[in-house]
Amino acid sequence: MSEYFAACGAPRGCWFDDAAANRAVAFIETFCVQSQGEWAGQPLRLSDWQKRIMRDVFGWKRADGTRQFRTVYIEIPRKNGKSTLSSAIALYLLFGDGEPGAQVYAAAGDRDQARIVFGEAKAMVEASPALAKRCRRFKDSMVVEATRSVFRVLSAEAYSKHGFNAHGIIFDELHVQPNRELYDVLRTSTGARRNPLLIMITTAGWDRTSLCWEQHERSLRTMADPLHDLEHYGVVYGAEEGDDWTSPAVWRKANPNLGTTIKEEYLHGLAREAETTPGLQNGFRRLHLDQWTAAETRWLDMGLWDDCREEDDPDLAGRVCYAGLDLASSNDMAALALVFPPLDDEEPWRVRVRYWVPGDNMQRRVEQTGTPYDVWARQGLLTATSGNVIDFEAIQLEILALGTRFRILEIAFDRWGAIQISQQLGEAGFTMVQFGQGFASMAPPMKEFSRLVALGQIAHDGNPILRWNVDNVQAEQDAAGNLKPSKRKSKGKIDGLVAALMALDRAQRNEAAPSRYSEGELAVL
Repeated sequence: MSEYFAACGAPRGCWFDDAAANRAVAFIETFCVQSQGEWAGQPLRLSDWQKRIMRDVFGWKRADGTRQFRTVYIEIPRKNGKSTLSSAIALYLLFGDGEPGAQVYAAAGDRDQARIVFGEAKAMVEASPALAKRCRRFKDSMVVEATRSVFRVLSAEAYSKHGFNAHGIIFDELHVQPNRELYDVLRTSTGARRNPLLIMITTAGWDRTSLCWEQHERSLRTMADPLHDLEHYGVVYGAEEGDDWTSPAVWRKANPNLGTTIKEEYLHGLAREAETTPGLQNGFRRLHLDQWTAAETRWLDMGLWDDCREEDDPDLAGRVCYAGLDLASSNDMAALALVFPPLDDEEPWRVRVRYWVPGDNMQRRVEQTGTPYDVWARQGLLTATSGNVIDFEAIQLEILALGTRFRILEIAFDRWGAIQISQQLGEAGFTMVQFGQGFASMAPPMKEFSRLVALGQIAHDGNPILRWNVDNVQAEQDAAGNLKPSKRKSKGKIDGLVAALMALDRAQRNEAAPSRYSEGELAVL
């Protein structure tokens, strides 16, 4: 018997079908097989919290015998088996729910995300002889011909989903949905079914105007008062406001699978990183403690950055270095960063940056923003090129001069706006490497840069423009917690820092252990 309504008493006409609850659990634990990890090939054994959800959702019935709950919202930190549970639920809806012609869909913010749940379900089927012989499997669908039922991956476009007749919908990572259009279309597609079920499963997000926040709040209300919304079942696992996010006791409260699918030492490692790198703290709290955080994430502790300044500027002439070139746009700031790998274990990674701005509009920028470009120009920290757009020829000449002073092995560049100068520098003998600005390319060096700063293993010369860039940076996160610098969200220019990240990436790939990074979006010209 479920105690879901124990505190307030079951609503009139509602009853608990113990046989139906047991059947749903037994189907999963009998026919679903683990497809990955240390339990691969073994029958799926539901955790207590997973079993309670299954029994509540499939056991509570209305007076007419149909299911009590039509929407289910599960918010839980990563690595707690949410994809495994949602995949198993999808298979029960496809094979075991007694619905002829069942249409089950995996939906998410994009098709690749939706494939995660479907892919795990498909792997479970292929590992289970009993299920495998009952369905045909394709790239993005599985068909049970005996009942004319199908499980299919959906793209994110709402306009193409009208006319569906869904029996089950698994909505993965609801917090990344840009709007509610797809949700509304799929929700209304269940109207002709007798026992429809929409499962939303997600980690916490940051947008408190979003569909996910709406369902989060709805779930908290039903958890406090199950009679508040009789169609909705909500479960939210997470740390509370004011909890100490560094405490293992808080980790245990937020992660019901701690000790099984997620290890405490894994969280210890992530928490240590987040303590020294402010940009990682929101990601840790959101993804691993299920706390809703602000979207903007401050990246570096400026005190740590200032501690990395070298009082004595060493002579680096003749040293090997790697460069990053960020040209932004022709009427804005441009930057070239040089990163010098250490010669031994005692030496830091050294960073030096050069800047350029259009000279004709420099004074207007000073008056409009209060940024002291003119002072920096007089100090020789940036070059004001002639005209109202940056003179790329002046940049090229300065890079050629730097190439005679240092051994520049590679120059990484953002292909946006840099094709011509990159070709000219390539013809001059430099190795030019295209460098994407997405999460795949920027997240590894951003994480490594912050780690080196925290350890005092990066050394800079106190360049005030670079300090300004670093202080301006706001980090943008993807659903997996990867960070990249956001020019859109940052409060000022960050060009020198972006250039330094590109240079560090190339230096690390060539000078450090090859296993440090996996290859990203790179192409050598």
